[in-house]
Amino acid sequence: MKLAWAAAAEQDRADILDYISADNPLAAIRMDELFDEAAARLAAHPLMGRKGKIPGTRELVAHESYRLVYEIDEQTVWILALVHTARLWPPAHR
Repeated sequence: MKLAWAAAAEQDRADILDYISADNPLAAIRMDELFDEAAARLAAHPLMGRKGKIPGTRELVAHESYRLVYEIDEQTVWILALVHTARLWPPAHR
């Protein structure tokens, strides 16, 4: 399947890498590689993640601290968000 990152997920990824690279640029590079590897696994095996907390989504832990939230359409795995595991997900609605 094809793989695509939604704009919000790309921003999540950039924010995470900026945060990590402030203290350890090499760790940020390695984390980015882990995100790429996890996304590539999803493209090959889209059902490998568990059912997500939002209906119609799935989630895959890419690293013990981060999970990819994604959905599958006919031919594409869409990465919707990259979320720290300690963060409330989905965000609470008021």
